[in-house]
Amino acid sequence: MSGEHSNREGHRNAAGPNELKFETRLLHFGQEIDEATGASSVPLYQASTFHHHDIHSPPLHDYSRSGNPTRQVLEDYIAQLERGACGFAYASGMAAISSTLMLLSSGDHVIVTEDVYGGTYRLLTSILSRLGIECTFVDMTNLDQVKEALRSTTKAVYMETPSNPTLKITDIEAVSCWAREEGLLTILDNTFMTPLYQRPIEFGVDIVLHSATKFLSGHSDVLAGLAVARTEELGQRLKQLQNGLGTVLGVQDSWLLMRGMKTLGARMAHSEQSAAKLAAWLSGRSDIQAVHYPGLFHHPGREIHEKQSSGYGAVVSFDVGSGQRAKEVLNAVKLPLVAVSLGAVESILSYPAMMSHAAMGEQVRHERGITDGLLRFSVGLEDIDDLISDLSQALEASI
Repeated sequence: MSGEHSNREGHRNAAGPNELKFETRLLHFGQEIDEATGASSVPLYQASTFHHHDIHSPPLHDYSRSGNPTRQVLEDYIAQLERGACGFAYASGMAAISSTLMLLSSGDHVIVTEDVYGGTYRLLTSILSRLGIECTFVDMTNLDQVKEALRSTTKAVYMETPSNPTLKITDIEAVSCWAREEGLLTILDNTFMTPLYQRPIEFGVDIVLHSATKFLSGHSDVLAGLAVARTEELGQRLKQLQNGLGTVLGVQDSWLLMRGMKTLGARMAHSEQSAAKLAAWLSGRSDIQAVHYPGLFHHPGREIHEKQSSGYGAVVSFDVGSGQRAKEVLNAVKLPLVAVSLGAVESILSYPAMMSHAAMGEQVRHERGITDGLLRFSVGLEDIDDLISDLSQALEASI
């Protein structure tokens, strides 16, 4: 595959990093040892510019906005994990999303998952709309609705699966196959699953996006975004936008993100096991209106999810019945952070109506199933029995 190469030399694995199991590749990705010194960590090239030793032969890197050796290792790393051709690192998840959507031009139209992340919704409806880029939000679980949204000006399909926060499942291969027949670009936000559990490029997606702030980094201390292009040609177009817009990730954050990614397998395995137990416990409570988690037998689209993903993730959303009760629960819990974001070593309990999806109007949120009583629980590394005990007392106190 085109993504099995690296832009830098120094692969130590005779079999090639892509022939190893995923958890091994997280640690042995080909550039984990510095060739010059043998250091067990990628060097931080804290430099904004690079000397031209020979003006007739420019160096590989000349200015850190255009390319930095530390960031380059990270970009090769995520490309290899996602089985893509080229990777790109950005200052935030929204920087990755906005830079990618700048592939579109005025007059273009994009079909989008209806319950998409609130920041993406805000970008599409209040910023890109001013540039003449239009969008239609559809229930991406229904392929007929996707097809019905097609216009003569449609240029792309933007997927999020599982969606945030209702965890709806899109058939990646079905949508990508139809989009390819129509000549459309396919983009997928893979933040919830990460390449550990889901590799959309293998199902035909053109560009995979991550808010690397979340599970990939995993420690609530890095703001970062990543994109992976399926082909070199598409990668060149993304590179031009990344360089032109200057939306790059800094050296320190690139290094911290790589450090976090090394433990992704262990962190996700623990958190997913706990999330499954939490979802089952919530499902057994009569005071919970709904529980959303792909690992539940009754979750819509579970069979499709299992076809395209090897895990269920660590995010559980549940409806406590009303906005008032949701706020009471948030004020009563003691262990999880009550905060924006997800995917960290510590559990995070969020309130989409006031946090991640505050940019959506109330009616729009409700139409997408994002009710006033909906809470999103990102399960961390605490003992799950402690988390359940804490949430139990908070729920009991709010009745």
